Amino acid sequence: MDTLTPKSALNSKNKLARTFQKVINLRTSNNGICMLTSQSNVKEDSFPDRNSQQFDKNDIDARGRQQRAVLEALVAKLFAGITSIKAAYAELQMAQNPYNCEAIQVADQTVVDELKAISELKRSFLRKELDLSPQVTLMLAEVQEQQGLMKTYEITIKKLKTEADLKDSNITSLQNQLDNSNSLNKRLYKRLNSSGSLSMFDNLRLTVLNVTHFVQFLHYTLRSIRSFVKLMIRKMDSAHWDLDAAVKFIEPDAVFTNPSHRFFAFESFVNISMFQGFNCPQFQPSDHSQQQPPLETHRNRLFFDKFKKLTNVNPRHFLSHNPNSSFAKFTRAKYLHLVHAKMECSLFGNLNQRKLVNSGGVPDSSFFVAFAEMAKRVWLLHCLAFSFDEEVSIFQVRKNCRYSEVYMECVAEEGSFYSGEIAGGNGGGEPSVGFTVVPGFKIGKTVIQSQVYLSPATTTPASR
Repeated sequence: MDTLTPKSALNSKNKLARTFQKVINLRTSNNGICMLTSQSNVKEDSFPDRNSQQFDKNDIDARGRQQRAVLEALVAKLFAGITSIKAAYAELQMAQNPYNCEAIQVADQTVVDELKAISELKRSFLRKELDLSPQVTLMLAEVQEQQGLMKTYEITIKKLKTEADLKDSNITSLQNQLDNSNSLNKRLYKRLNSSGSLSMFDNLRLTVLNVTHFVQFLHYTLRSIRSFVKLMIRKMDSAHWDLDAAVKFIEPDAVFTNPSHRFFAFESFVNISMFQGFNCPQFQPSDHSQQQPPLETHRNRLFFDKFKKLTNVNPRHFLSHNPNSSFAKFTRAKYLHLVHAKMECSLFGNLNQRKLVNSGGVPDSSFFVAFAEMAKRVWLLHCLAFSFDEEVSIFQVRKNCRYSEVYMECVAEEGSFYSGEIAGGNGGGEPSVGFTVVPGFKIGKTVIQSQVYLSPATTTPASR
């Protein structure tokens, strides 16, 4: 469809001017022909032979010019009709969306009328019954063509305006989606904080610190870990992961009594990564040394001060302003270890977050916000553990070990069923550990139970 521009409007004016000039020239030419004919008639008596030949020649030329003028007028009228059809068709298209019945009928009738006019023009031409005044026809054709062009330009302007309104509507919709996403991120961050508010530790002092505080903080840490695991599983599901295959990769021999228990395999995977190196004061995943430096009051105070400093801090803001801090290095190392390159590329379609984290940046995504909150609580749990005077260690139960209520706690509801079998000696069934979900802790002589997922009980054959 043509687009209305100043240049096209100027060309239309020039074309109209040329049409008027052509009509004037044609009228002048016809007048000259008439005068020439009159003069020839006057002199015909004096010079009969020569004047007769000259008149015949002039008459042929006049008829040729007249015929050419008629043909030009015919073509101009034909083109004007085509322009009108084009404008009516454009108007017909515009009336489709939004649907306008009246406009469709008007445009359709205009197309029919113009086609009838062109058909009648064709019939007159073939029968040599054209009765056109070249001057009048040229002017009317030019006016009709200009009207068709103006209508086409008006329709183009309406279409562009409609498209602009649609784009404005899309912009508004996208802005609303952005606002909703920001609100969702805020609610998610609020849920992360509300799922384990740490304000109860604001007034904690080193002199009154005991194992109960550690158990309480461990509870809030595990809630944060489970929130991240749920988010990670949702991301995997959205990326069309085969969750059963992923579980088999994490725990190949695990047997689940309930499909929902697959969650514990993912939680185990995250806990293993996050608590690796917990026994070491520097919490370095690559440091496998289990020896601790001599117990010193100064060291206890140092770790407790770190704990108090980060308890109520927004982890993302802290990482942004302290990229070289020990907590930032810990978070960076844990993220790169837990979320490997293939996993991130599958979940997000690129490695942008990994590159940003590797360069010391902080991604602005709900996934990383959840990870940072989890990393903060694991880090603070480590700081709190090393604030004690007693020796601190972490342990994990080996697979297929016999279940012990002293060192273990079953994460699934079926654990009570297994325990009942053991207590009642019902058939000699002995549940064993399928895998460790949450490691256990030892602070001095105090044992904090490890959380395990049990394999179905197996019946041992009677001895002969």
